Order: sequence, then structure tokens, then C-alpha cells
Amino acid sequence: MGEGAWLVAFLVAQRLAELVLARRNTAQLKAEGAVEFGAGHYPVMVLLHASWLAVLAWLGHDRDLDPGWLALFIVLQAGRVWVIASLGRRWTTRVLVLPGTAPIARGPYRWLRHPNYLLVVLEIAVVPLALGLPFVALIFSLANAALLAWRIRVENRALTWAVGEGPPPGAIPSATLAKG
Repeated sequence: MGEGAWLVAFLVAQRLAELVLARRNTAQLKAEGAVEFGAGHYPVMVLLHASWLAVLAWLGHDRDLDPGWLALFIVLQAGRVWVIASLGRRWTTRVLVLPGTAPIARGPYRWLRHPNYLLVVLEIAVVPLALGLPFVALIFSLANAALLAWRIRVENRALTWAVGEGPPPGAIPSATLAKG
């Protein structure tokens, strides 16, 4: 197995572990009355990330890793852990907010409103570059930028609504989700 295969295997294992954590946190948040926003874009996000991993596995499995890009990837992983730890039980892969609850303002959230998205943007470019696949970095970075433009608007509306400034369109009460 080449270096690229090891990196992709790590990413797949990491993403699966994150999905387990996200599902647990999502269930807990919904049980507490969280409201989901932008559920319609979630399958698109899953497809984008799954496609990114599949293309990396297909084109990068037998490639050597560039040490500089790999070092940056490792730094990004530390940032990922910091983001997840800062959000704690409120970290999820969906846009969920608890009514009346202010956004998290600790960890990297003291300085940036969406540090996780910055890390994802960098990671989607850095991993293919570490594998010597600049075209993959470009294509998926562009696709991710379009998706994040949509998601960040949704999340900003949700965070505004959570602190009592009116419901944005597209909110789905968690009670409705639990029935369906």
C-alpha cells in the first residue's frame, strides 16, 4: 500500500468516526429541541465529500506524499480537533441550533465565526496537493466554495434566529424530523 493509500485510509476512518460523533450529538440536540436549517443541502455536502475521498483513493492511492503539504495537513488536523472540542456536544455535520442559545465563543470561535469551514477549505486543497494532484485540488475547491457559500448563509440565518431575531425560511422543527 502506497503512502497515498495510508492518507486516504486515515481520512476515511476519521470521517466515519466524526459521523458517529455527529449522529450522537445530532440526536441529543434534537431531543433538546434543536431546529435544523438547510437540510436540503446536506445530501449535496455528503456527495461532495464522498466524491472527494473516492477520487483521492482512485488517483492518489499509489502516490508518494509531499512532506511540506503533509506537514500542513497535520497542522489542519490539530485545528479540526480544536474546533470539535470547542463546540463540544454542539458539534455536528448538520446545521442545528437550540432556540435561545448564543453561538459558541470559545476556542477558535473567539476570532472566527466559521473556523471549521476554513479548515475544510484548506483540507480539500491540501490533501490532493500532498498527493501531487493539483487538478483535483482545484476542482473540489471550486465545488466546495459553491457549497459553502450556500451553507454559510444558511448557518448565519440559523444562528441569528437562535438568538431571537426571527425564523429564516426553510427551518424544519426537530419534532417534524423525528416523525419523518
